[in-house]
Amino acid sequence: MRHAGAAQDAGHDGARPGATRAGTTSTGATSTGTTGSGAREEQPEGDLLAVSDVSVAFGGLQALDTVSLDVGRRQVLGLIGPNGAGKTTLFNVICGFVRPNSGSLHWEGRPLKQVRPQHLARLGIARTLQSLGLFPHLSALENVMVGADRHHRAGFATALGALPKSDTDERSLGARASGLMDELGVADAGHLLPGQLPYGVQKRVALARALVAEPKLLLLDEPASGLSEAEMRELGGLVRTLRERTSVMLVEHHMDLVMSVCDRLVVLDFGKVIAHGTPSEVQGDQAVIDAYLGEAVPDGHEAGNGHKPPGTREPSDPPGAVRAEGPSGSEGNRG
Repeated sequence: MRHAGAAQDAGHDGARPGATRAGTTSTGATSTGTTGSGAREEQPEGDLLAVSDVSVAFGGLQALDTVSLDVGRRQVLGLIGPNGAGKTTLFNVICGFVRPNSGSLHWEGRPLKQVRPQHLARLGIARTLQSLGLFPHLSALENVMVGADRHHRAGFATALGALPKSDTDERSLGARASGLMDELGVADAGHLLPGQLPYGVQKRVALARALVAEPKLLLLDEPASGLSEAEMRELGGLVRTLRERTSVMLVEHHMDLVMSVCDRLVVLDFGKVIAHGTPSEVQGDQAVIDAYLGEAVPDGHEAGNGHKPPGTREPSDPPGAVRAEGPSGSEGNRG
């Protein structure tokens, strides 16, 4: 695994500094892809998404600093780091909400220029939000059907005139949405409004809305926040199965979940990639421990005796250090 400080030696194998290549280990060996559970599967050729030297500044605050990473096909990539390290800002760059000051994106090997949020479904990118973003006055089923709009076949005039083709199309979208809700175990909630549902069920409805578009890449922004331990275990099993149909890029603070579902991890701190590799490599990396994970709490000691949970900062942070965040961010005062 390369550290940010060792990026200079990246040139010997052609890897970009800070990039995590799908299909290769950090030593350059060919990989079949290893899940957090140990299962191995051949990865299709070529990266799905490549982020190259992306930098974003909001005024004088540097939210992202020459960030590079790759997302392989049918791979779960975890993006971790302290609150405000730049994770949500990077998601917003990928989704077109934030324009980078420099750097580039490539989608399936082609330059991704001036992407707009409304073009994401057509490209094959879907995202869940920390705030869920469910429409409060639509039923759960109708919310999921909104995500299926890219499969809509009837034109505007047909829908406006309530012609038979429009009714057939509506039934088709409803069946598609119902089937996915059933797959996620929330079919019984289809007729209810989001406000009538437990939070864990709302989370699954939001996930169903993203998946019904059949994306090639699914961006999950803190999917475990607010879930119980049992719901988190169910989520872990679900994410592991998702790689059979799509690639996943996951932002999450629950390390047990991250370590169990991700093939590879990229760690951000103050907008920079400080490490990348397999979960076991990253977990033992001292730079990551210092910046984010913290040391293990010895037996018989209370948490808080000098030990910090993920996402907290130490007095050793640079004087005057400010964590940057921009539009659409939701990670406190950083990205």
